[in-house]
This record gives sequence, C-alpha cells and structure tokens, in this order.
Amino acid sequence: MAHHKSAQKRIIQTAKRAERNRYYRTRIKNITKAVESAVDASDKAAATDALKIANKQIHSMVSKGFIKKTTAARKVSRLHKMVNAIEA
Repeated sequence: MAHHKSAQKRIIQTAKRAERNRYYRTRIKNITKAVESAVDASDKAAATDALKIANKQIHSMVSKGFIKKTTAARKVSRLHKMVNAIEA
C-alpha cells in the first residue's frame, strides 16, 4: 500500500477513473450492438432509432472527454454505413 498521502489519493483517483472508463466502454459496445442487431434483423425503423440514440450518446462522450472527436465520427460513420446498407 502507498505510504504517502499523495500516492494514496492517486490510487483512489485511478480506481474512480478505471470504473468510469469501464462504464463508458461498455456503453459504447452496447449501443453499437443494438444498431448491429437491428441491421442483422433488416429492421430499418429500429436500426434508424438505435442509430439516433447511438449518435447522441457517442457525441456526448466526446463532450465529456472520454473519446476523441475523430474516434466518435469514425464509429458513427460505420454505423451509418451499416444502416444505409439495409436498403441496398
């Protein structure tokens, strides 16, 4: 265990950040899976609704500083491509 007060604080901060990061990583995976499952079912309406939610959630993570803007744009773009491929 840490002997200095600053080291103890650092351990607490790291644990908090790890928990927060785990939550957001899981959230991104679940959002993406929702869109993918709607696309696999060829349900355009459900896929579009899931995509709207995904777009909003992913970009809110950018504003919180969890992911970079370009990463969010890439993820959303890939989801858009999948949803648009339903029509083809």
